[in-house]
Amino acid sequence: MNTMALTPAQLLGCYYLEAKYEFLRLWRTPSFVLPSLLFPSMFYILFGVLLGGGRAGNDEAARYLLASYGVFGIMGAALFGFGVNVAIERERGFLTLKRALPMPPGAYLVAKLIMAMIFALIISLMLGVIASTMAGVSLSASQWLLLLMINVIGTLPFSAMGLLIGTTFSGQASPAIVNLIYLPMAFLSGLWLPLSMLPKFIGTLAPVWPSHHLVQIALKVVGRDTGGSLGMHVLVLIVITIAFFVLARRRLVEQG
Repeated sequence: MNTMALTPAQLLGCYYLEAKYEFLRLWRTPSFVLPSLLFPSMFYILFGVLLGGGRAGNDEAARYLLASYGVFGIMGAALFGFGVNVAIERERGFLTLKRALPMPPGAYLVAKLIMAMIFALIISLMLGVIASTMAGVSLSASQWLLLLMINVIGTLPFSAMGLLIGTTFSGQASPAIVNLIYLPMAFLSGLWLPLSMLPKFIGTLAPVWPSHHLVQIALKVVGRDTGGSLGMHVLVLIVITIAFFVLARRRLVEQG
């Protein structure tokens, strides 16, 4: 079947089915879905509610951690969803099989991106419910919506980063590589603790991490702006996304 001869509705149907089954496959994979969904919520309950004061005092810490753990959660879903799964599927020959199937060439990557965005949406909603009911965080409807959009769209640079990992390392090595990047990047970006509480050199180096720029945008939305140009943060994330995607695409082309 020639995909060029398909109608727009048929093409859309191909993308929809690929995304649907990609999401269902990972939804039925406990080793992915449980850490992706539960860790951000558990950490937020511990540090944002139990240790952060909750309703007992001001909600500054809860607001900060709502933004930072949102970024932490969507990073994990994107990095592991792409970095580990692409590496395993490439190693097992699934990518070669996908190329041979009569499907739009971009459906495979679009499906994984949609999957990461859906998980980002779920993580954000879970954190929002906890923040509003247990931590006493009160935001306007526009703030909630903006925060949700930032988290969902914010999967793009980490998906591109994960794709490069998945096209570079083996299925066995990729989980370790993702963890070596994911956890230090989260800490060094101020996602676990504000940069003001960390050694000065960490704050100086923080702008090299995409997670730092994304969390700065999220903090502006929840009223915990730490300074910096919104345009600069957005530009850095766009450049990082394009750069990693171009490198990953080159790797895919080289692998045939």
